[in-house]
Amino acid sequence: MITAARAETRSAPALDLIALVKPRIMVMALLTAAGGMSLAPGVPDTRTGVLLMIGCALIVGAANTMNMYLERDIDCLMARTMSRPLPQKRLAPQVAFTFGVTLGALALPVLLAVNWLTALLGAVAFVSYVFMYTPLKQRSHWAVWVGAVPGAMPALMGWTAATGRLSLGGLAVFAILFVWQVPHFHAIALFRKKEYDRAGLKTLPGTHGDGSARAQIVSWLVVQVALSLELVPLGVCGPIYLATALALGALVLGQAMPGIIRGDARWAKRVFVLSIVYLPVLFTVMVLDGRM
Repeated sequence: MITAARAETRSAPALDLIALVKPRIMVMALLTAAGGMSLAPGVPDTRTGVLLMIGCALIVGAANTMNMYLERDIDCLMARTMSRPLPQKRLAPQVAFTFGVTLGALALPVLLAVNWLTALLGAVAFVSYVFMYTPLKQRSHWAVWVGAVPGAMPALMGWTAATGRLSLGGLAVFAILFVWQVPHFHAIALFRKKEYDRAGLKTLPGTHGDGSARAQIVSWLVVQVALSLELVPLGVCGPIYLATALALGALVLGQAMPGIIRGDARWAKRVFVLSIVYLPVLFTVMVLDGRM
């Protein structure tokens, strides 16, 4: 038992470092990066794919770690974040800072080995997430829009890794992921309104009221569904994807529309839950149909 206890103690700092990179967000970023590369014209070589995955993991891990470092005091005030390593003081802030800087320093040369455009997009994602989105959350609800840029960037990085250039197909995939985040996060802010207000974070329902948030959620869901259909005329995906996008779009709008006038926290939570089903299904079919 003594040996087991010592092993657990030694492993705890490693687990806390892993927690800093937000593994679930990283996995989603890697999947969308791989999907973007798969959807792009041509067949990228194995070396490019491996470098993209390593570089994307490093830059996402760096951004998430620095975000946790900068928000460690805010995280203490929110139920969903107060168990993180820094609020719980399981790691010293300097350790997190050094870890984040190291990951970022390692990411750039790896992404440059893919190509300069992919490295530039990775740098834009890091800077916008750490130095723009993170501080803006305490000042304006527009932070959601800034944060959506790095959230959607891995897919575009995957596309440029394969092609070395920006094109309408890659930008359309980016736009779908970008817009998806807006109603998704407004819905979270609506059913967690008191928690965000207590932490001093500015959200649309907190600054403009629940009615404004409901209207924005439904409006941007309409845009989201419309954008999802654009991949077909652009030649990125085919009829199987089109049928899936139409069905998912009808489901999403059918669930959201009735709540535009009187939707409450439970309605917002249902919108949120459906959104985390919608995107993986849509993106999976997108990649599979785009490869056929």
